[in-house]
Amino acid sequence: MASSAIASSSSPFINKVQKDVGLSTFSSQPSFSLHTAKKRNSRKITCVMAPQQTERKPATSGSVKTAMTMTEKIFARASEKPMLSPGENVWVNVDVLMTHDVCGPGTFGIFKREFGQNAKVWDREKIVIIPDHYIFTTDDRANRNVDICRDFSMEQNIKYFYDIKDLGNFKANPDYKGVCHVALAQEGHCRPGEVLLGTDSHTCTAGAFGQFATGIGNTDAGFVLGTGKLLLKVPPTLRFVMDGEMPDYLLAKDLILQIIGEISVSGATYKAMEFVGSTVESLTMEERMTLCNMVVEAGGKNGVVPADSTTYKYLEDKTSTPYEAVYSDDQARFLSQYRFDVSKLEPLVAKPHSPDNRALARECKDVKIDRVYIGSCTGGKTEDFLAAAKVFLASGKKVKVPTFLVPATQKVWMDVYSLPVPGSGGKTCSQIFEEAGCDTPASPSCGACLGGPKDTYARLNEPQVCVSTTNRNFPGRMGHKEGQIYLASPYTAAASALTGFVTDPREFLQ
Repeated sequence: MASSAIASSSSPFINKVQKDVGLSTFSSQPSFSLHTAKKRNSRKITCVMAPQQTERKPATSGSVKTAMTMTEKIFARASEKPMLSPGENVWVNVDVLMTHDVCGPGTFGIFKREFGQNAKVWDREKIVIIPDHYIFTTDDRANRNVDICRDFSMEQNIKYFYDIKDLGNFKANPDYKGVCHVALAQEGHCRPGEVLLGTDSHTCTAGAFGQFATGIGNTDAGFVLGTGKLLLKVPPTLRFVMDGEMPDYLLAKDLILQIIGEISVSGATYKAMEFVGSTVESLTMEERMTLCNMVVEAGGKNGVVPADSTTYKYLEDKTSTPYEAVYSDDQARFLSQYRFDVSKLEPLVAKPHSPDNRALARECKDVKIDRVYIGSCTGGKTEDFLAAAKVFLASGKKVKVPTFLVPATQKVWMDVYSLPVPGSGGKTCSQIFEEAGCDTPASPSCGACLGGPKDTYARLNEPQVCVSTTNRNFPGRMGHKEGQIYLASPYTAAASALTGFVTDPREFLQ
């Protein structure tokens, strides 16, 4: 369905090499790289690696006898195996487990049912609990979920519980962060080579840091709480090679929409999606997070980007835990390989009601819209708001439809109000948004991305047409089951807000 939408324009951009291709051109980096970030404090550092073996195993020494992909190497380390192949089931040692207010209560209930009412979690410092989904609401059940997270965290002495008590003023809650996937990165919980599991399908966002990150269900998470392990199947890997200079009207959201449109929402089912190439290397960490965030919209088990100097610089002041980066071997075997010439791509949208219902933004110029939403783990990061502000600044015009802004985290909210927008003469995003007639930036949370209670800020309570920087456009996803959601980059979302129609951002950026 989606592939045919732009079949005539997609063929120059992509070349698929069929199954089991042996590669020898993309692994110029060493197989392993050990980094220890600058210490934030004096607390004792505990190595996350398995104890050193008498005989140094290929998975941890870099002296591999059988070539493996990044994901296979991470699984090998975490299962203390010398080598692994796709399809093998192994017990994996988990480095970080994350849960939030939606799935936390169920996870805690399963943990207590199976391990005992007085059981203790396997490691209180490897569990991260982040309230973020249904926060700023009067819904009693939603508020109770946060209370349950708080009670469990206090009972178990969880080190990383990002609490919120005052819903009337989020700034009065210094521990509160916001959207879990962005907070995990900002708070230093994402590290190359590690295994990060979370009770949220978009946990795959953390793959941007060169780690294995995926979403799991409450039952699996309850088991991990008690044991620190999980039985997982090693996924085969699809490699996406993106080269070419990124046009100044494209963002990572366009890249992942292109890929999903090419392979469909089931094209990567239980497969790792590895992103490489000169374009990927040029992306910032936040843009890499956008890329990995939506691999689950293609059915992917995980997405992963090789760690490099950009990764290490981002992590410098965020973690004191040593980590070991891994890279795919020269002769690693990939199920399929896709090549893209990014310089030839155009701004895209995903039309209702599927992320793979791809179309060129300019092809939808006659679609009248009712509102624009900029936010979520996918499109509510600092750079997403800077991108939207860039379009508003370039146009000098006011929005023609209600435009809602929901920063992902408390830090992003502060950036919106403090960071000057390049070329603006010192104006911040918030000043530019106000001049453009946008709604005042809301308290940081997942907001209307998942719909939520009816009093959720910017929720679709009517069958309206919305251009959104979120990640899913299924019926009812943002609220009303008859709502029409067009997924787009912050550039395209901002341009559409200025015209009242789905709009190619080149109208304002060139």
